[in-house]
Amino acid sequence: MNWEQIQGKWNKLKGNARVEWARLSDQDLERVAGEREKLVGLIQEKYGRSKKEAEEEIDNWCRRVS
Repeated sequence: MNWEQIQGKWNKLKGNARVEWARLSDQDLERVAGEREKLVGLIQEKYGRSKKEAEEEIDNWCRRVS
């Protein structure tokens, strides 16, 4: 699934994202609102990942939710 599809289905997929990244609160995921860069930033902040690592995690997650 590409990011445009995820963005369009964000309300359905944010629960799945919450399971994937349990340190992100429901409020965090509401703020993301399907914006990839916001999700990257939150993963960096909450998990101490580099931007590249966060992007790779998101890419892997995108493949699994399709």
